[in-house]
Amino acid sequence: MSEDFRGEYYQKVDSKARVSIPAAFRRVLDAGDPSSSDTSRTRIVMVYGGKSRQYVECYTVRDADLLAERVRALDIGSKARQIAERDLITRSLTIEIDENGRIVLPQKVRDKIAFDDGDETAFAGTLDRFQIWKRDTYDAVNGSLDDEDDELPEGMDVLALLSRAKPAANSGA
Repeated sequence: MSEDFRGEYYQKVDSKARVSIPAAFRRVLDAGDPSSSDTSRTRIVMVYGGKSRQYVECYTVRDADLLAERVRALDIGSKARQIAERDLITRSLTIEIDENGRIVLPQKVRDKIAFDDGDETAFAGTLDRFQIWKRDTYDAVNGSLDDEDDELPEGMDVLALLSRAKPAANSGA
């Protein structure tokens, strides 16, 4: 079983701000919550900080702990640590997935992504975390599949970007 978040999914939100987590994402979240075996509900850590972000980033409990370790490694009192603590730790929420595989989008999350009643979400897998966007914003930012090659030099395949990358252990954020 892969422990990566992959793919993009569009999900409707009901009138109570509940949205279903894609089943493939739920399996990764289950595997990444060591204490979920003690409770009946898997937890998810939602990070809504970051001024320029138009999405909320979601982590397994395990990967959120790894993210916190990276923040802890910064010098206490440094500007970088202050910003990281504010945007990645303070501006985060831990919520539970209900027995039907849904979460309630907290008000701070809805505010962050400019979500209004009747909007649809986009869940975007990014390996060790996933993003939740307002669908209209996601589509506007990410464009169509035809636009993706515009960022690569003419004739270059996207796999060429990986030619010098070294595989790393799943290191979280």
